[in-house]
Amino acid sequence: MTALAPDTALASPDPAGSAEAKVTPVLVLGILGVLACSVEAVLCWTAGHLQADATLQTVARFLHVAALTVGFGAVLAVDWIGILWLAGRRRLTHILDASNALATPIWAGLAGLTVTGALLRPDLDSPLTLVKLGLVLAVTLNGLYAHGLGQRLAPYRNKGLQAVPRRLLVQSGIAATVSQIGWWGATLIGFVNSQS
Repeated sequence: MTALAPDTALASPDPAGSAEAKVTPVLVLGILGVLACSVEAVLCWTAGHLQADATLQTVARFLHVAALTVGFGAVLAVDWIGILWLAGRRRLTHILDASNALATPIWAGLAGLTVTGALLRPDLDSPLTLVKLGLVLAVTLNGLYAHGLGQRLAPYRNKGLQAVPRRLLVQSGIAATVSQIGWWGATLIGFVNSQS
């Protein structure tokens, strides 16, 4: 998941409004990452012990698809603008503004997918399901990483692509690639699992 916004809820406000926004401490992002891993583990345990009836499963399936539409749709929009930025066809301010505007649907979609997925009787003995869970976790951790990356990119908001340090460009490309592989991979595995 790509969520590069420098001024989302995780960021400290910058009262001066300067390009030098405060950066979320790595410790905070690390704690959020551990929390995300813990939530996924609890939901996996819950899924193995939960017996949802047919009606609840139908509702969960609809909400799962709705969450996928919201979350993945927002990710595709942000990542597409990011690709255009890396290709020199958009300014950094466009990707930062888009990721800020779409951070809530991305995280809400991912949370919805995770919670409703526990109600869909995932086969936790299936290697494909385990890969999917790994991809979901990778997307979550990548989203936290991309948040911090967006904060480090913020000082270059009004500068050209050439002004951005190469390491930040490479890290942006890697974050977008992990996002796309994770979302597409989990979606494909979910589709394959739903056919069996």
